Parts: sequence; C-alpha cells; structure tokens
Amino acid sequence: MKFLDECKIFVRSGNGGGGAVSFRREKYIEYGGPDGGDGGNGGDVWIEAVDGLNTLIDFRYHQHFKAETGVHGMGRNRHGHAGADAILKVPVGTQVFEEDKETLIIDMDQAGQRYLLAKGGNGGWGNDRFKGPVNQAPRHANPGAPGEERWIWLRLKLIADVGLAGLPNAGKSTFLAAASAARPKIADYPFTTLAPNLGVVDLSPNERFVIADIPGLIEGASEGAGLGVRFLGHVERTATLIHLVDGTQEDVVGAWRTVRTELEAYGEELGHKHEILALNKVDALDPDTRAEKAAELEAAAGVKPRLVSGVSGEGVQALLRAAFQEVRRRNGELVDDDVDEHATAPQGEWRP
Repeated sequence: MKFLDECKIFVRSGNGGGGAVSFRREKYIEYGGPDGGDGGNGGDVWIEAVDGLNTLIDFRYHQHFKAETGVHGMGRNRHGHAGADAILKVPVGTQVFEEDKETLIIDMDQAGQRYLLAKGGNGGWGNDRFKGPVNQAPRHANPGAPGEERWIWLRLKLIADVGLAGLPNAGKSTFLAAASAARPKIADYPFTTLAPNLGVVDLSPNERFVIADIPGLIEGASEGAGLGVRFLGHVERTATLIHLVDGTQEDVVGAWRTVRTELEAYGEELGHKHEILALNKVDALDPDTRAEKAAELEAAAGVKPRLVSGVSGEGVQALLRAAFQEVRRRNGELVDDDVDEHATAPQGEWRP
C-alpha cells in the first residue's frame, strides 16, 4: 500500500431545502389555509479519527466531499428530511490545516475524535409558518440557507512512542525487524526505506510500545537534500529518539553530528527531544574497535553510547527497555529521579 501523509481536499456541506408555498383545498373541508412544510437541513461534513489506518491514501483519488442537500418542504405540512452527513475517516494523528497550510484547525490525536468541518444550511420555512390574524394567506416561503465550502489540508503525523533516527544504512530497518514483528525492506544500499514504518514492541504481556522507523537523513536534508526532513514530523510526538550510528564507518562522530544538525535545523523542539545514542552493527567490530569508536562518540556527545546489533540481537533488549522507560516517564508512570545513565538528553557542548 502506498504511503501518503499529506493531501489537499475540498469539503462542502449541503444546502438547506426550501420551504413550500401550499394551500389546503379539500372538498367538504370548511376552512382551508396555508399548509406548506419546512425544508430539511443540509448535511454536515465531519472528520473522524479511527484506528486501523496509517496513511491518507484513501484521499489520493477522492478529493471532493459533499454532504447531501436537504429535501424541500411539501404541502399538507410535510417537512423535508435532512440531508445525509459526509464523514471523513482519517488515521489517528492527522492534523487539519486551512488552505494556507499554516493555520491549524484541529489535531486528531485520539481515536473516536470528531470535528465539524462544515455545517449544513438550515431548511427554509414553509408558508404555514407565516400565517396570522393579519396575513391569513401568506404566499411566500423561505429558501434554504446555502452550505459552507472550504479547501483544507490533511497532514498525518504517525502516533508512535519511540522514533529511530540515523543516516541511511545505519541499520534502522534491521533494528526495527529485530525489535518487533514489522518486516521492513532491508538491503545493502542507501535509502532502502522510502516511507515511515511502524512496529509494535512487546517486552512482556503488559509492556508494549510503538516504534517508528523513518527514512535516513543526510547532510543538507533541512534544505531538501535526499528525502529531506519531510518525514521527521512522524517522530515529533515520540517520547524519545533512538539515534543509531553505524559502527562500521570511519567517522562515527561525523555521522552523529550530521543527524544532530538536521534535527536542530528542523525545529519543532525535535532537536531537544530526549535521545538514546547507540553504536550499531557492533557484531562486525572487534573488541578494540568497539571500545575506540564508543570512546569517540562519548567524547563528542557527552553520553556513553549503547552497543547494539540488529543482526545478532546484542544489546537490543536493553536498549528497548531504556526507551520504554522514557515512554513510561512521559505517561507519568515514572518519577524524574529514575534516570538511565545511558539515556540522557542531548548535551549542550556541541551546537550545529
């Protein structure tokens, strides 16, 4: 299934039905009079966040959504029924913006959340509403009120507890496959991951969280290089970031700084989000090389990196435990005194 996380759509609520002009003329009925019914209200346009969706692909080929018009009133005081509502079902985490793409209308961050995008027009009154002692035979009725219409943007930010960050080929997809039941594409070339992947990590029957793997960042991503920072919005809501650095490359410090630079440039407080630093692919390193590269990273980042391998599974469970600790802390299940010495916030000595 193709991943789509941003789209522009048009919504329009239904017009109200017009009121009827009618008079009662029945044989053997002594008194007649106006009996025009009211028109029905136009349908509303709602947006609803539902579970089970993780992309906006449903809006790729269906971009115009219109609610039904209310039925006109009829004689014998018969009122028209209201038009049917149009309901847009979107994934949890979808943000709705005005046409300018900057004004946030609503953030659909909870399953079952509903929001009225466009209210239907009111139905018009029939001539029965206007009768009185002075005007006993009104010959006019109200037309239905027009509906509302607008263009809006939908932008999806996946709901995940932990995010994976790193350069292309840092081993993020392999780590995701080792940590969860997700089966992302894994290959020995850059940009294997072209869209975010989600995986559910089960540490125990009562310990579960969602981890998100986004396409790798390269130098200049904030200016549009590579896949840019388009997908970083999917880890904005996470409790922590797991920053994987490929231990098999020559300059591990440069790799770490490249990603940190792009996180800082993205803004949205992502550069200051809690980070767990990990040296990946240590199964391919001898003990001396491990120690040397870990020391280089620690000197630059100010925090001791964890040694992990998505292939052999070394250090994966301990790293996931540290990440789950931050998820619990964000949810208020842990006090701030429970600090993991291997998982601290990004240090302030180095600035991109």
